[in-house]
Amino acid sequence: MKIDLRSDTFTTPTPGMLEAMFKAPVGDDVFGEDPSVNKLEQMTADIFGMEAGLFCVSGTMANQVAIKTHTQPGNEVICDKLSHVYIYEAGGIAFNSGCQVKPIDGNLGRITAEQVEEAINPIDIHKAKSTLVSLENTANRGGGSCYNFIDIQNIKAVCSKYNLSLHLDGARLYNALVHKNETPKQYGEIFNSISVCLSKGLGAPVGSILLGTKEYIKQARQIRKIFGGGLRQAGYLAAAGIYAIENHVDKLKEDHEHAKQITAALRKKDFIGTIIPVETNIIIFEVKGRFTPKALVEHLQKKDIHCLPISPTQVRMVTHLNIKPEMVNKIIQIIDLI
Repeated sequence: MKIDLRSDTFTTPTPGMLEAMFKAPVGDDVFGEDPSVNKLEQMTADIFGMEAGLFCVSGTMANQVAIKTHTQPGNEVICDKLSHVYIYEAGGIAFNSGCQVKPIDGNLGRITAEQVEEAINPIDIHKAKSTLVSLENTANRGGGSCYNFIDIQNIKAVCSKYNLSLHLDGARLYNALVHKNETPKQYGEIFNSISVCLSKGLGAPVGSILLGTKEYIKQARQIRKIFGGGLRQAGYLAAAGIYAIENHVDKLKEDHEHAKQITAALRKKDFIGTIIPVETNIIIFEVKGRFTPKALVEHLQKKDIHCLPISPTQVRMVTHLNIKPEMVNKIIQIIDLI
């Protein structure tokens, strides 16, 4: 029995999701005539209290379309130095938008209003124009850490003061909502744009939704087309997203509990150093002593447990929809024997 903890992108559709996909009514989305895509876009926008949505094939595409729509070449984007948009999107901000990044040294992938204000460039012909602030919630490289909502509100106040747009990379936003007992509409009231991934913990095979105003999404739709993201009979994929939102959000609590159970087992071992506080479904821990990260990963792989070395000192494990309680028990038993 293979247990894949490398990422929550390894989820596969449930039987109910597959049935919904097979039954989905479809059309041509480039013509705006795929009823399942239209339903997913409007449904997600309504959930977040925003005007419109755009179905994209990936979180990276949604983020890159969002940034391009907010900016002009030569602008500057402010974000944490561990942000996915900065370190995991193949230089897309420079390539797609012609913008530079001002990375902030935050706390576990989270930045503060004070740091944002300090990072904003003055009006000066020698300086790039600060245009956009991008946050990530939960923060992947921060071990699935979550923002406190008051901190987001304070960052929004700074953005409003300096006329900057505020984007949210919400790849695992539903994990944060469940953990913090927050509502989607709280976020819709704050952010100018939000990307919401459907293919991680929610379990859909493909897709993210970009949310914003009707005018913003109209512009974003053209950018998506320029990026080669025009879709045809995408309703089969959209149906999976609809099913995920309607059926899998509450299951994220189980993922979080599984992560805490595995973390408790890791804490007992002499070769485990610092573990980033586990709030949601991501465990990032230091490996020391008798193992290197690579050696530990290889040892676990022989037991059919797959995880990732993400730095010279750290390993990452991610729980998700396909990780069942019996798998967690096996993981704990194997860790106990190491």
